[in-house]
Amino acid sequence: MAGDPYKELGVARGASAAEIKAAFRKLAKELHPDKNPGDARAEERFKRASAAFDILSDPEKKAQFDAGRIDADGQQKYGGGYGGGSSGGTTGGFGGFGAGGPGGRAAFEDLDLEELFGRFGGGAARGPGRGMGRGQDVRATLEISLEDSIVGATRRIQFSDGRTLDVTIPRGAASGQTIRLRGQGAPGRTEAGDALIELRIAVHPVFKVDGTDLIMDLPISVPDAVLGGKVECPTPDGPVSVTVPKGANSGQTLRLKGKGAYAGGSRGDLKARLIVTLPETVDPILQRIAEDWRKSRPYRPGKS
Repeated sequence: MAGDPYKELGVARGASAAEIKAAFRKLAKELHPDKNPGDARAEERFKRASAAFDILSDPEKKAQFDAGRIDADGQQKYGGGYGGGSSGGTTGGFGGFGAGGPGGRAAFEDLDLEELFGRFGGGAARGPGRGMGRGQDVRATLEISLEDSIVGATRRIQFSDGRTLDVTIPRGAASGQTIRLRGQGAPGRTEAGDALIELRIAVHPVFKVDGTDLIMDLPISVPDAVLGGKVECPTPDGPVSVTVPKGANSGQTLRLKGKGAYAGGSRGDLKARLIVTLPETVDPILQRIAEDWRKSRPYRPGKS
């Protein structure tokens, strides 16, 4: 059986609602189970303070207690007949301590619960008759392109409950990196959890990652290989013009500084391997040039 609720909270019988609330707030901060793990005495005192506050924070229950109609446990002292009185002997409490009556829950919600039931030492907060702390974190995986990971982007992700969120991909993001979206997880009594988005970089059809560098094949025509010239080269930042040297061969590499991937905060280079490519249908002019060349200046690849 609970003791005198006024004594439990340490307030006088004429205490105002604000004084009652302040007294309970102080005790709850001192005695909350998350702050006193394994302390049975503190837990018991917290239960009694919670039950006392359940009585004194509800004007109707408080009036009935002051009039002697209900006891400190909220149970009627007489055989009933008092309209609006508390019934059945349930007391207010937190978590596994019992479910508070409607008045008690309303009074608890009037408090600054995020401050009062914050996670002492990282533990989840509790509330009257149900979990009142921080909501659960939710996890999801978002596949992004190599370009998104390098230059940054905003992509939308949809959760199983139908919610969608816009995720900002930072410049230089890495595969396996987790982005935390504060307050976008499961709802909680004092605050929502977070959404943890793990990034996965998709295999790219053109670029291959090699540390901080990117490697790609750059097809060039026979005239460009023989005569040299400007050709367009794709990069993660968009196409750029590069110079093919005169007499270029397949396998020769052009290095584009600072156009590679990110790692450790620095960006590597893009290595474009030249691939001399013939058209699907050989042009008659090109065929005639090749025939004359073979007759007049025969050579064997790999030999001087």
